[in-house]
Amino acid sequence: MLEITEGSMAVAEAVRLCRPQVVAAYPITPQTHIVEALAEMVANGRLDADYITVESEFSALSACLGASAAGSRTYSATTSQGLALMFEVCFNVAGMRLPIIMTIANRALGAPLSIWNDQQDSISLRDSGWLQFYAEDNQEATDLHYIAYRVAENPAVQLPAFVCFDGFILSHTYEPVDMLTQEDADKYLPKFAPAERLDAADPISFGMYATPEYYLEFRYETDKALKEAKSAIHAAGKEFGQLFGRDYSAMVEGYKIEDAETVIVAMGSICGTVKDTIDDMRAEGKKVGLLKVRVFRPFPSEDVAKALKGAKHVAVLDKNISLGAKGAVALEVKDALYGSGIPVFDYIIGLGGRDVQKKDIREVVALAEKGKGDQFIGLRKEVL
Repeated sequence: MLEITEGSMAVAEAVRLCRPQVVAAYPITPQTHIVEALAEMVANGRLDADYITVESEFSALSACLGASAAGSRTYSATTSQGLALMFEVCFNVAGMRLPIIMTIANRALGAPLSIWNDQQDSISLRDSGWLQFYAEDNQEATDLHYIAYRVAENPAVQLPAFVCFDGFILSHTYEPVDMLTQEDADKYLPKFAPAERLDAADPISFGMYATPEYYLEFRYETDKALKEAKSAIHAAGKEFGQLFGRDYSAMVEGYKIEDAETVIVAMGSICGTVKDTIDDMRAEGKKVGLLKVRVFRPFPSEDVAKALKGAKHVAVLDKNISLGAKGAVALEVKDALYGSGIPVFDYIIGLGGRDVQKKDIREVVALAEKGKGDQFIGLRKEVL
């Protein structure tokens, strides 16, 4: 059923259809509309769940951790400073192999304080053990929640997942979204059946103290599960496409890259602007394409290398920066293409909500073709 709706409302509706049993969240701009909507759904009886009001984001994810360990399907949402406050719990959730789903309405981290969009918040937790999905538009943001639950709860995976979409740019934008019915969602996402849970009649422990004789093996198992999640993502995305006509089996998605000499790599809503610019440049005879990264963790290195094998130049747009190094996506792409001889150039763009326009994309392509990379795009040099 096609609806014109705000991104946050579409996400909240998708979460409701996933039938979480426990929702715990703390409001923070720009994700507040999501958890407000879910609280109203619980209050009105549209969602049969326990909604836990807490005093902080740390408490919100801690409550989800306990609920998930006890055998409940759980959900939370946050952004920016709120996610930073959850840092410790994020590592605990992944280490305990709890399939919690959390929406990240991507927002810049302070200081200086910013409520506007970039992807620094979720990228900063790239090493925590969470799956990370990134949406280009609100349809994708909505659908990825069903897929995230399906993958996270897969017995071979059992890991938490971020579903990331750009704050304000998507969360507060009205777009047409094809919503599933409850019958559709139930057909795709079965009732949660935890592999392990806290039970007084059959006691187990989660997250116990590990001496050096055991800790390494725990990290190995988590890393192995994250890498093996690639096949689960492919299968879940393919089945979603067979049922509903939108195939998310690919972790990366090419746009006019078959004969492209310069390929832009990006993730999130910026891909829409890039596609429009590519259409304009193609009309001018320039062979430019886009490789959209939908899943950042696990990183699809093999898929990236295969998709980019014919490129002469690769230009990565990073709405984040690993300070003192490069953007996180560029580092991964460079690793994927190591030994190929294909040059990879990194461009830091759109931080703190800085508007990204077609002229900026054209500048990136021109710089890449000249072999000039590792630059900030759109710097106001007069204020430096």
